Amino acid sequence: MNEDRTEVEQALVDAAESAMANAYCPYSHYPVGAAVRDESGVIYLGCNIENAALGSTMCAEAGALAAATVNGGRGFTHVAVVTGNGGMPCGNCRQLLLELAPDAILIVAAKDDPERIMTQPVRQLLPDPFTTFK
Repeated sequence: MNEDRTEVEQALVDAAESAMANAYCPYSHYPVGAAVRDESGVIYLGCNIENAALGSTMCAEAGALAAATVNGGRGFTHVAVVTGNGGMPCGNCRQLLLELAPDAILIVAAKDDPERIMTQPVRQLLPDPFTTFK
């Protein structure tokens, strides 16, 4: 375990990395895994799923949020995203995260460099979102 991470953060990074192994990315060859934790501690997973109509590709973050939402997950506390190089969520995922998990902590980790980790509040992802915060 990276000593800078809490147990919750490490569990989420490990879960996101396991989801990353299931990514379907024959076009970009850029697997992404995500894990979302709700207020009751349940963790939901997602991975990117590409297709030839690239605009309808599903990002890992969107997949994890969809899995959580369909299963009744609410009050998200943490979101972890793992890529090979620690890439940040895309604009669409930033908007989804702001709408569904505005009070969560985002953890972005690089599988190829376990010491590379970024942690920040989801609210800092998008300066002018298409929503209002309460």
